[in-house]
Amino acid sequence: MTMDDKRERFEAQVMPHLDAAYRFARWLSRSPADADDVVQEAFLRAFRGFDRLRGSDVKAWLLTIVRNCHASAHRQQQRRAAVALPGEDDEPAGSALPAPGPDPESASIGADEQRTLERLIAALPDEHREVLLLREMEEMSYREIAAVTGLPIGTVMSRLARARAGLRGRWLEETEGEPRAVR
Repeated sequence: MTMDDKRERFEAQVMPHLDAAYRFARWLSRSPADADDVVQEAFLRAFRGFDRLRGSDVKAWLLTIVRNCHASAHRQQQRRAAVALPGEDDEPAGSALPAPGPDPESASIGADEQRTLERLIAALPDEHREVLLLREMEEMSYREIAAVTGLPIGTVMSRLARARAGLRGRWLEETEGEPRAVR
């Protein structure tokens, strides 16, 4: 197989999952710049190891690499005792789109709810946030999540249940008593 053949196969099979890889890295790292670095490293590793890929679940394989690259980068940051620059953590997590609405008030309410949800997801423990994002944002099955995280399916299920319960509880605490516009 020539390098051009490998590149064409890689582009056809792996590149369609670039957005999913970035979303996952963005949520894991909580920083656009760090997510860029993680995804770049993950794609380099994926390309180098592409010939050894067995099976058809390219997305789970790629997200496993993203997760491992994030863990490596996180360990390196801890070793260097890097301190986040002011404002890095102030950026909203994910790429929020304002909720479509017929009027500015509905759009504003939707945007507020999106920001609240993103903040609450970001506040979840890492192991809960990770499985929640893989399930709800990337729509992966329990089996795929288990493959990405290296956890037993039962652990994936219990972490997902805890993540949902924690998110629901925090959401209710946060939004209880707030006036809502009648739509």
